[in-house]
Amino acid sequence: MDRAEKRELVTGLNEAFSNAGSVVVAHYAGITVAQMNDLRSKMRAAGGTVKVAKNRLAKIALQGTESESIIDLFTGQTLIAYSEDPIAAPKVASDFAKGNDKLVILGGSMGTTALNADGVKALATLPSLDELRARLVGMIATPATRIAQVVNAPAAQLARVFGAYARKDEAA
Repeated sequence: MDRAEKRELVTGLNEAFSNAGSVVVAHYAGITVAQMNDLRSKMRAAGGTVKVAKNRLAKIALQGTESESIIDLFTGQTLIAYSEDPIAAPKVASDFAKGNDKLVILGGSMGTTALNADGVKALATLPSLDELRARLVGMIATPATRIAQVVNAPAAQLARVFGAYARKDEAA
């Protein structure tokens, strides 16, 4: 990799770190190419990205971003997982690490907050932004349906009473 390519990689990573809602750093020693491709496809499906970059270049890219506090995590064979959704990258990385003991989560960041491995796993247990939106819509819609049921209940009861009287008159 020549100097121009390195500069381009650092610029791209710096932009990615600046736009990322969360960043996860993990060791990946011993993971096969197929497993790495599986992780990348799962992360892509969740709206995130997995990159392997030289530690020195990643440290340079982190300078001047909110995630600058995690520079000390870049030792050994590290991969970087990031996403704009603060929950997506930690969730996919944690789920993959559960099934594959060779992926060891070192830590990460969410905005300016540096997270250790337990912090990343705790972040992964939170519901995603879409799940939270669905819950909120459900909570808002539930009272409306209950109001509609209460308003319609007296009319339905009257209709049943009139129906009962009509059947009684027909029988008589």
